[in-house]
Amino acid sequence: MQLLLQTNDAVLLSYVQSVLADAAIEALVFDGNISILEGSIGVFPRRVMVHDIDIGRARHALWEAGLSAELAPGPG
Repeated sequence: MQLLLQTNDAVLLSYVQSVLADAAIEALVFDGNISILEGSIGVFPRRVMVHDIDIGRARHALWEAGLSAELAPGPG
């Protein structure tokens, strides 16, 4: 799995998940449970991860949705 983006913004996270679901790309949110422990103060960013084979399509889907500034740096 590869990191697509990380954020503390719950609204952005929801939107990203929606964009990826619409593109039929499976995404997992890592570190989501830590928010329960931290009291939802937003200290620990959530990581959106996608399968290696889908990273290109996922980056393109978010770029088309106007979220290119939110993307984690790509390889190279």
